[in-house]
Amino acid sequence: MPRIAFLFPGQGAQAVGMARELCATHPPARAVFDRAAAILGYDLAGICWNGPEERLNATDVSQPAIFVASWAALERLRTERPELIEACQAAAGLSLGEYSALAFAGAIGFEDGLRLVEQRGRAMQAAAAAVPGGMASILGLERGRVDELCAAARRTGRVWVANLLAPGNIAVSGDRAGIDAVTRLAEAAGAIKVVPLAVAGAFHTELMRPADQQLAAALAGVPLHAPRIPVISNVDAAPHAEPDEIRANLVRQVLSPVLWEDSCRRLLGDGFDQFYEIGPGRVLKGLLRRIDRKVCCENFAV
Repeated sequence: MPRIAFLFPGQGAQAVGMARELCATHPPARAVFDRAAAILGYDLAGICWNGPEERLNATDVSQPAIFVASWAALERLRTERPELIEACQAAAGLSLGEYSALAFAGAIGFEDGLRLVEQRGRAMQAAAAAVPGGMASILGLERGRVDELCAAARRTGRVWVANLLAPGNIAVSGDRAGIDAVTRLAEAAGAIKVVPLAVAGAFHTELMRPADQQLAAALAGVPLHAPRIPVISNVDAAPHAEPDEIRANLVRQVLSPVLWEDSCRRLLGDGFDQFYEIGPGRVLKGLLRRIDRKVCCENFAV
C-alpha cells in the first residue's frame, strides 16, 4: 500500500481565475468562499476570479486567497475521492501552505486559520511597505554558491537565501537593491535563469520585522491542537505535536528560510511515496520531481 502525503502551496501560486470553474460546478467549494467572505468582510471569490491581478497579488489578499482555495480543493477531494482523505498520513505546506496543512490535520479550525492568515498577510504587507523588496528564484546554482552571491550583493543591498526549494532551485529575498545585485551576480555566475516571484516583500528574512511579533500576538489568542497526522514544519523539516511548539515555529517561519527540500526528503525518508498537491498551481509537483524523479505526485488543483 502506498504511503500518502498531502502538499499545500504557498504564496505565489495565486492566479486570476483560480477556483472559478470549481465553484461553478461544486457547491461545497463555493460554500467555502461564502464562509470566507463572511469572515473577511469582502468578496474574496470576486478577486480570485476577476482580479485585478495587482489586488490578488497583494500579500493581505493572496494569503487568505490561497488558504481558502486550498480548502475548496479539499472539499472537491472529499466528494470525489474521499478514500484519499482517510488514507493521508502526513502533510506539509510551503510557507503559507503550512497553515493549510495544519488546518487539514485538525491542529487549527478553518475559521481561526483564515483569520490568522489574514492577520499574517496584513502584518507582512505592512513590513513590505516599510522596506520595499521582493524575492527571486535562482535556477542552476547550489546553495553554497548562492550564499556567496548574497554575501557579495550585501555590499549593495540586503538579500539572503530564503527558500531552499529543490536542487538547483533556491529563492533569495531582500530589498530591491539587494535583489537587483544578486540577480546580476547570479546571471554572471552561470545561473540558468533568475525568476522574479509574484510576492510583495522580502519574505523569510529579518526585513519582515515586526510582522513576526504581530503574528505571535495573534497566535496567542487562537486555540491549537495536536495534529491528527504529522505536519512537517518549514523551519526545521520535522513534525511537531505540541501546540506551543507549533506556535513558536509559525512565528520563526516569518523570518527563517523555508526548508522545503529538506521537508520533502524527510517525508521520502519516512517512506511516503504517493503525494498530492492540493490547491492552486503545480509548483510543488515540479519541485518534488527535482528532488526525486521517481516519486509520484498528482495535482488536485482548483
